Formats: sequence, structure tokens, C-alpha cells
Amino acid sequence: MNTFKISELAKEFDITTRSIRFYEDLGLIAPQRKGSTRIYNGRDRIRLKLILRGKRLGFSLADIKELFELYDTDQSQEQLTYMIRLIEDKKVTLQQQANDIHAVMMELNAAKLRCENTLRSINGDNAT
Repeated sequence: MNTFKISELAKEFDITTRSIRFYEDLGLIAPQRKGSTRIYNGRDRIRLKLILRGKRLGFSLADIKELFELYDTDQSQEQLTYMIRLIEDKKVTLQQQANDIHAVMMELNAAKLRCENTLRSINGDNAT
């Protein structure tokens, strides 16, 4: 069985050891201990990867923890239903953000055009 040191996981995932300890404090990962040394196994590594992926997708750590708990209790139908709800909620949020970005881009383009027209009129007035 592959095992990992906290520094190895931190380097692999480009995060701090403090972040990994934080996820441990939240109960998201549970390394074995040999004295004061943490020993992470493949399951911990996969969970860490899922935590980081979930965060990138905008899921809260509480959401991720709940999904892990559902998985651990083997309630797959409930887990999938919950995941579908999270995905739909995230899609709504992202669509709203996309709409907001589009609106801001249109406003910026209009402001730029006004500035360019004003510059042209100023430069045209100076040319006469």
C-alpha cells in the first residue's frame, strides 16, 4: 500500500501543509499517526484530490464533507440526489455570473467606444 508524507502531498497538489492539516481538522481526511508523524494512504490522497476539485467547482467544504459522509455510509442514491442538487445550484450560480460578465463586457465596450469617439472629436477639432 502506498503511503505519503504531508510534504509529499503538499508538493503534489501545490498546497500548503497547513491546508492539509485544516482538512484533517475538519474530518475530511484521516491519516494514520506514528508518533507525531502523519501517514497518508491512497484513500487520503484521493480525498484530497476530490476536496481540491470540489473547491475549484465552487463547492463549500461543508458540501464536500457531507458528500464524503454519504459515501462512507453507502447511501449512494441519497449521495447522487444531493450531488445533482449541488450541481444544479452551481450551474444556476455560474449562469448568473456569466450573464453578469456579459452585461459588464457590453458596458465596457460602450464606454470604450464613447471614449474613442470623444478622442476622435477632440483630435478632429485640434486639426482644424
